[in-house]
Amino acid sequence: MSLLEQRFTIERFESGNIEADLFDHEAHVYVAWLFVTQFDLATAVTRFESGLRHFTTKLGVPNKYHATITWFFMLLIAERSRTNEDWSAFKARNPDLISQSKTTLDRYYSKARLFSDTARNQFVLPDRVPA
Repeated sequence: MSLLEQRFTIERFESGNIEADLFDHEAHVYVAWLFVTQFDLATAVTRFESGLRHFTTKLGVPNKYHATITWFFMLLIAERSRTNEDWSAFKARNPDLISQSKTTLDRYYSKARLFSDTARNQFVLPDRVPA
């Protein structure tokens, strides 16, 4: 079990009992993947969103939460997940979700749409079609 898998669990995330300085982008994706692989998509998105909002509020940065980025990554993770696949296999198959996330977002969203107030507060569909 990796250090990431030891430090981040659904229970710790939902309780806000995680180390903020270690909750980087990969940890975000890992926890989202945990939710997607353990719950139906609607429940996964709802619970992850609630946990993330709780966590950003606890840190004193509630405006850091971005609905469209959260939902979009949850949808991509769900679409790309495979039955009985572990985290290391998922991560190896999806480097764009881990290390090139800004490029991935740029393929689907213009900056104007993604960074609008509407997109920050609620999910908006992409305005670009990836090549």
